[in-house]
Amino acid sequence: MRHQLLGAVLAVAALCGASCATANQLLPAEGTVEVAFTPAGQPEALLVRVIGQARSSIEVQAYAFTSRPIAAALIAAHRRGVRVQVLADERMNRRGTGNVLPDLVAAGIPVAFETRYAAAHNKVLIADAAGPACTLATGSFNFTRAASTRNAENLIVLRDNCPLVQAYLENWQRHREDASPVAADYWTFER
Repeated sequence: MRHQLLGAVLAVAALCGASCATANQLLPAEGTVEVAFTPAGQPEALLVRVIGQARSSIEVQAYAFTSRPIAAALIAAHRRGVRVQVLADERMNRRGTGNVLPDLVAAGIPVAFETRYAAAHNKVLIADAAGPACTLATGSFNFTRAASTRNAENLIVLRDNCPLVQAYLENWQRHREDASPVAADYWTFER
């Protein structure tokens, strides 16, 4: 019976491959935690500060992306030599109007669309995952003007918990493997 169960688990793992999420992980509580709630807490400004502090890498997962300040901060980080990569939900970002992804692509930042899911609803920013100042920003906060001005949203920034940041980076990488790169001319014709 034990061998049959192990065989079944291995068969599912083989079918699943690298695209399946890993099992739940229990990670140590380390580092610092900063929270912001809209509108008074200004999560958008907090994300811009996190981006400004990044030194080597930034990985983003965005459901909707219309925030010009966040896009400008990512472009500035890219120009100062930080490796910036963005994943976004294809359905929410297929139109160029109001969307800042065309600006990121034009600046040379790799953007890829997630199309595998009904909604690629993650809102994540990973900065300097290799450390020493590893940072994770996540929460309900979409990278949009509406999230900053009209919605009830939250953002949590976790610093110096590199095992946690690595877990998020590994998840980001799994999503990137399934995503489709966005060509510079993607928004030439409105969809």
